[in-house]
Amino acid sequence: MFSRIFAILPLVLLVAAKAHPKARDQCSNGVLQCCQSVQSAYNEQDLLAQHDIAVADAAAQGLVGVDCTSITVAGVSKSCAASQQVACCKNDHFNGAISLGCSTINSA
Repeated sequence: MFSRIFAILPLVLLVAAKAHPKARDQCSNGVLQCCQSVQSAYNEQDLLAQHDIAVADAAAQGLVGVDCTSITVAGVSKSCAASQQVACCKNDHFNGAISLGCSTINSA
């Protein structure tokens, strides 16, 4: 049974590595994520205040991602829904509820 797993593992890793190749090239120092929205910290002041994150601190890091999930989890690739934005985020807070230091990625 373990030999089958080890035989399939390289194929799974290869598929995960090829998912979103352009996006991966644009996200070398963060985590590639699918976010419901990626906006200025000043547009998300209420949400940041709820989590005791200073708007100025968040703004200094870049854009804020809201309701983000990682695109690749444990070698399993997934795509973003049409309503989500692909983003590269440096700091994840509250399990993706807020991600700081984001930049949007053009995955087309």
